[in-house]
Amino acid sequence: MTATELKDLCRSLGMPAFTGGQIAKWMYDKHVTDIDEMTNLSKQNRERLSAEYCVGAMAPIDCQRSQDGTAKYLFPVRGRETSPLSSKMVETVFIPDGDRGTLCVSCQVGCKMNCLFCQTGKQGWEGNLSSADILNQIYSLPEREQLTNIVFMGQGEPMDNLDAVLHVTRLLTDKDGYAWSPKRITVSSVGVPTKLKRFLDESDCHVAISMHSPLHEQRLSLMPAERAMPIADTVELLRQYDFSHQRRCSFEYICFGGLNDSLAHGREIVKLVRGLECRINLIRFHRIPDVDLPGSDEQRMTELRDYLTQHGVFATIRASRGQDIFAACGLLTTAKRHEQESS
Repeated sequence: MTATELKDLCRSLGMPAFTGGQIAKWMYDKHVTDIDEMTNLSKQNRERLSAEYCVGAMAPIDCQRSQDGTAKYLFPVRGRETSPLSSKMVETVFIPDGDRGTLCVSCQVGCKMNCLFCQTGKQGWEGNLSSADILNQIYSLPEREQLTNIVFMGQGEPMDNLDAVLHVTRLLTDKDGYAWSPKRITVSSVGVPTKLKRFLDESDCHVAISMHSPLHEQRLSLMPAERAMPIADTVELLRQYDFSHQRRCSFEYICFGGLNDSLAHGREIVKLVRGLECRINLIRFHRIPDVDLPGSDEQRMTELRDYLTQHGVFATIRASRGQDIFAACGLLTTAKRHEQESS
């Protein structure tokens, strides 16, 4: 709950509204795990709260650590009443990098988008996470104090669970919540009709679009979501917004050897995004079972990056992190975990 929601809750329970502000401070400044730890609330008020509510924090139940320092956590989830997920789990990835600490957050168990190259999509969609389940990945993270950035690039399509994602980003940026700058938060999407526009209208956080090909038919073969919202339509929507100052627009582009990593593709990318303030993040493909896609080599990725940059489109090659623990881009899945739990 935001501070405003906590104040409304306190009023409904016959408590002073300022008590809601005290609760917000205990939660988002001190990260308590139990209402009884809120010692400046009267015992009577703590008992009244505890009768119906809990803090809701749930520690991760497993952690794998990569040789490069990346940590992949397994979090339990509660889900919503309309989408019970009490036996499910999600993966969350913490990536340390010098004085930066980035958390890759999940918003769904599985994903409906079924992109050909993504392990999460092979899991299928098993339910939306509640805003509490999403926030818990941050709230209960052991490295929470090291966090500098959050990216909604874990399991799930954020626009497919937009209400919960927006609620969490508001709480993260609220002065009585985490009080973060929106510039520290990036939300990704394949492009979902109406939902992406709503996000752009209601949030100041950075946006990252999964492109992976500038060509309609090729992107459709990789990403079924291209049918509902072609990449050309997504770019036209983005042109309506200002990305020249505080907010950043980026495109994620996984490179497949001989498939989408040619200079001809580079020319099409330049034509597609011409006049739009943006950057292209080139990403190495991480192989997944039963998908016969080739990875691009370093030389071709470098040539593509240099071509884009020389033609006015800032491009980078993203460092691959956590591949040895299946924490890299496109590798998150809890399908086998669920099978083990149920067997």
